[in-house]
Amino acid sequence: MTRTVSPKLGAYAGLAALGLIAAIALRRPELVAVSAPFPLVLAVGLAFSRAPRLRAQFTLDRERVLEDDEVVLTLTLGAAEPLERVEVFIRLPSALVPVDGANPFALRLGTTKATRELRLRCGRWGGYALGEVHLRIRDRFGLFVHELQLTDRLSLRVYPRPEEIQRVLLPLETQVYAGNQVSRGKGEGIEFADVRHFATGDRVRRINWRVSARRGELFVNERHPEQNTDVIIFLDSFTEARASQRGTLELAVRAAASLAALYLQRKDRVGLVSFGGVLSWLLPATGLVQRYRILDSVIGTEIVFSYAWKDADVIPVGTLPPRALILALTPLLDERAVVTLLDLRARGFDLAVIEVSPLPFTAAADGEVEAVGHRLWQLRRETLRSRYQRLGVPVVEWRDGDPLAVALEEVGAFRRHAGRVRA
Repeated sequence: MTRTVSPKLGAYAGLAALGLIAAIALRRPELVAVSAPFPLVLAVGLAFSRAPRLRAQFTLDRERVLEDDEVVLTLTLGAAEPLERVEVFIRLPSALVPVDGANPFALRLGTTKATRELRLRCGRWGGYALGEVHLRIRDRFGLFVHELQLTDRLSLRVYPRPEEIQRVLLPLETQVYAGNQVSRGKGEGIEFADVRHFATGDRVRRINWRVSARRGELFVNERHPEQNTDVIIFLDSFTEARASQRGTLELAVRAAASLAALYLQRKDRVGLVSFGGVLSWLLPATGLVQRYRILDSVIGTEIVFSYAWKDADVIPVGTLPPRALILALTPLLDERAVVTLLDLRARGFDLAVIEVSPLPFTAAADGEVEAVGHRLWQLRRETLRSRYQRLGVPVVEWRDGDPLAVALEEVGAFRRHAGRVRA
């Protein structure tokens, strides 16, 4: 707590001294009587002035919200003794904008608790800490100003608002666990696959009586089993292109959260690899808990500058299961991410690249030389896309303002018509 002198204290002391000096200089004793109340006020104020004792408590109506949602922050203040004037300022992150309620504000505290509400709009995804409040309290006589800083930490998680996606990209291979994806293999399932001759051990209910009657021998139906898939979301966080309040990383995080939620709804196992200056990962899993793990991980993603070379070998063993679909969200700006994705394709992984285009966030070329350089940079990016496509890897450019569903449809069309090229 900081205690400072109010201007009133100096004014009272100055008037008392001025009256005493005037009485001595002018030899007028009555001037001492005129200035006598000022020293009395100072004496009483100094005698009764003490540091205030305050209690503050923060509450949030919700701890997890989506972008552009509103939350209500409630501040409850209590004092051991009445306070004439308390000035309150709540420090807020720039992404949390007050829409209802004043900040800062002033109030009078009695012996009962006082409560104020502040409605906030969450403008951007991220994890935020709330609960830092600055108080300025003036004593009853206005002689001293007490400044306090109270901290009651609350965490608020703002998740990206999901993109509208109707269909997801289907992996080429399924896993052994039950799910919603129809496998290419044959086994116990619902979808019809083929018929074959009856063999010892086949169940009677699998006999196709119509085909058996027509051919004069027993035939049974074969079906495609419903299995799950493993999906790894590869989030490139080495660098980003940014303009104003938006950038490629923000778009990639929003896409990662949307894709993870949709795949988990299909009962698939979803994992995450944040590949950048700081490497973080989540092993593939399913369920609601895994969804919140992924969301909490992606909203904490930041660009961390690093000169260290990193490739696929730094990714822990088991993070990328065999036959998993790797969905890469990258601006294709850092050579380390580019080489790592090519390495993963060479190792036989099912890879698809969604290029979060940096072009909307780059400044237009002013001069002739700058225009030529900008064009050469674009040609280099087109060459890089062709390099991926020759290996059978679909690369789709996704720009700010375009629906993510369109990019996924383009990836699906490439996989259907181009076929899979073995590395």
